[in-house]
Amino acid sequence: MAEITAAAVGKLRAMTNAGLMDCKKALTEANGDLDGAVDILRKKGAASAAKKAGRDANEGLIVQHILPDGKSGVLVEINCETDFVARNESFAAFCAEVAKKLAENPSVDLEADRVAAVAKIGENIKITRHQRLEVSGNGVVAAYIHTGAKVGVLVEVGAGQAGSVEQEAFKQLVRDITLQIAAAQPHCVTRLEVSPDVLAKEKEIAAEQFKDKPPQAIAKIVEGKMEKFYQTYCLVDQGFVKNGEISVKDHIAAVGKALNDTIEVRRFVRFQVGEALPA
Repeated sequence: MAEITAAAVGKLRAMTNAGLMDCKKALTEANGDLDGAVDILRKKGAASAAKKAGRDANEGLIVQHILPDGKSGVLVEINCETDFVARNESFAAFCAEVAKKLAENPSVDLEADRVAAVAKIGENIKITRHQRLEVSGNGVVAAYIHTGAKVGVLVEVGAGQAGSVEQEAFKQLVRDITLQIAAAQPHCVTRLEVSPDVLAKEKEIAAEQFKDKPPQAIAKIVEGKMEKFYQTYCLVDQGFVKNGEISVKDHIAAVGKALNDTIEVRRFVRFQVGEALPA
């Protein structure tokens, strides 16, 4: 039996907003596994909001660079030790230069630049991760860095006709999509991209919450729960941030109709400073 520490209980509470005793019981039942404890709390309805686990305490910035033709760009997370340095102009300038070099040459060796920055700034600096997007066919790559540079977005938006990308309606749509991703934190573009494991877990949790109801009722409830899940998890199913009465999918379709074109969000990247990286 794993030891259930106060730190683990506190972390689970921060992740789920559940009560202390509920968190302790869930951790005991899950033999100390945080993700398992989150699932247990959700099944019992005790977790009001399961947040991402494993966030680091690293400070730093998210930066971007889009090449002049708008066809490719990069999003980068660079970490430092303190928020004081993260707000330092010299650190910000270093980060911007790193993004520019990576956008221009994805295989560039930045170790000498990093070492020089460490010597100048006086803190350990890590170029933690970066991702590059390049347009396939007609479309653009665009980026948005939220105020404070703790959250950043990179997105590829495609069009059927080359001329659409020059239209102001298209440009405004792209700006709105980057804001949507930053604010609403979708995990993927469409429900077709949701992994089978995630779907199975969500259905299991929904069914467990109403296990005492008749099977026909459970099926209907699970269907409704999954629809709400998609409206949170998938970009195009989310309510549009500027008008919650319509979905992102409907808004994209309306702009496409106005331009007499077909527009699609092909892929996106969203970085947040300090979030746990995939194993």
